[in-house]
Amino acid sequence: MPMLYYEGKIDQLEEQSQKNMGRFMKILLIKRLESSFFAFRNSVDRFLHSYEVFIKELDNGNVYVSKKHTNKIFELLENDDDEAVQRLIDEGKAEKYESKYFREELKKDLQHDHAILKEVKKLWQNINRDPKLLKFVNELSKNAVLKKNYLIIFTESKETANYLFRNINKEYPGKVLLFTGDSGESIRDKVLENFDARARHPKEDYRILVSTEVLSEGVNLHRANVVINYDIPWNPTRMMQRVGRINRVDTPFDVIHTFNFFPTTQSNDQIKLKEAAEGKINAFLTLLGGDAELLTEGEPIGSHELFNRLISKKTLEGDDEAEESELKYLQVIRDIREKDADLFEKIKHLPKKARTAKQTNAIAEALITYFRRGKLQKFFMAQVKQAAEELDFMTAAGLLESRPDEKRKKLPSEMYDLLDSNKEAFIIATTEEMAEPPKRRGRDSAANILRILKATMKNTQKFTEDQEFYLKKVLTQLEEGGLPKQTAKNTLRALDALKNELINPFKVLAVLQTHIPERLLQSHYAEQNPAVFGKREVILSLYLAGE
Repeated sequence: MPMLYYEGKIDQLEEQSQKNMGRFMKILLIKRLESSFFAFRNSVDRFLHSYEVFIKELDNGNVYVSKKHTNKIFELLENDDDEAVQRLIDEGKAEKYESKYFREELKKDLQHDHAILKEVKKLWQNINRDPKLLKFVNELSKNAVLKKNYLIIFTESKETANYLFRNINKEYPGKVLLFTGDSGESIRDKVLENFDARARHPKEDYRILVSTEVLSEGVNLHRANVVINYDIPWNPTRMMQRVGRINRVDTPFDVIHTFNFFPTTQSNDQIKLKEAAEGKINAFLTLLGGDAELLTEGEPIGSHELFNRLISKKTLEGDDEAEESELKYLQVIRDIREKDADLFEKIKHLPKKARTAKQTNAIAEALITYFRRGKLQKFFMAQVKQAAEELDFMTAAGLLESRPDEKRKKLPSEMYDLLDSNKEAFIIATTEEMAEPPKRRGRDSAANILRILKATMKNTQKFTEDQEFYLKKVLTQLEEGGLPKQTAKNTLRALDALKNELINPFKVLAVLQTHIPERLLQSHYAEQNPAVFGKREVILSLYLAGE
């Protein structure tokens, strides 16, 4: 973070980038520790070497900074690619400054950090036992699923991949294959021959594949039905991509197994692993733009909630069918965006009030209409001689889902009467939500949370200022009736599950932070109810014709 000590002027973006670099280094060390002891030791050694080189150059009157390539350096460091970082410097892509333009505190702080790293290295010198590896090797030999099937082991770290390969190969000599970014075409061919069920010339030389993220996309590995995540990637879509390598349409297996090594509580406490990953999942949410709320039957969904779903053991292990289905539709949109840009643009620019019809034997003579008002979205379905009813997202998506070759049917004249019925139902629903006093929504749940919160705030001596500030914002939002009804219900359910631990203020805080993200605590949230503001719009309609 040398530019934070620069006596000249730097812009706000550069200042933030330098601050991010410091946080990134801390995060990287924790990630490496979670990945493997071997990767952590190597990272500490690299950090020490970098500090020594930097201090030496500082003594020589030089400070090297890469303004334009900071993000690239993040990526290279994360992939253990020190040589590429050095090339950036050698190619002149890292700028050189004279050290006289930097405050004296720079060297003092560098020496302080260097001393800490040396102490960390010293503390780790006599640690030779790796409990994570021992547990894994034990599971490989005793777990019935792992003993008999082809296995795909994923890790984010190339060093961890090499470390795993060496140790597992000792237990299963000649049966373990390693693939990283350094592997050539010959190794890739071996991967396909041994793990792709559609290989032209299949072989049975290897049963276990250890790989980094380079194989998480674009390769079929469905001769295996077991994925082991030796470390959890921060971008949860990677989890889907990893499992997607074996969960193919033509897989011969009825069951896909996923084993995960979850981060330790201590690591998450240090770097807020979940919170850091939320930024990553935002990229996923942008695929739906403002329509991400569709995932939860009208209540907005944020990165916090979706990330918690994605890393939940149920979702990762395939036990949560409903949420897995939601992710399926997100994945469809993602695939269209990446593989068929023209179709993606066409979908984005569909005119409002778009309508079509298809033949189905599920429901006859019915019209599904998708409405929007501000940030509120709802689906209604009207049938002949029946009142319109509201549909949740999953039900509506299932009925809307169509094959590319499905033929469009002619729209009947009665479609307009059904559309009017849906419009009327939507107007009534949104009018009721607008008229309902905010403080009455989720009244019981909110009142109970408020009672628990007030008791918790009597014992805040050990909270940080940020934690106290967060609790005060929750308190204000509850008193103003600004918390969404479903959020309040879910939060109270989680608090009730604490039982005797409700007296522990940190347990209560953890539940609140999990279920009530910051976006719900903005001062204007209660007033800007999406049901109140914005005109009602018909986005699209689908007529379901009977056989």
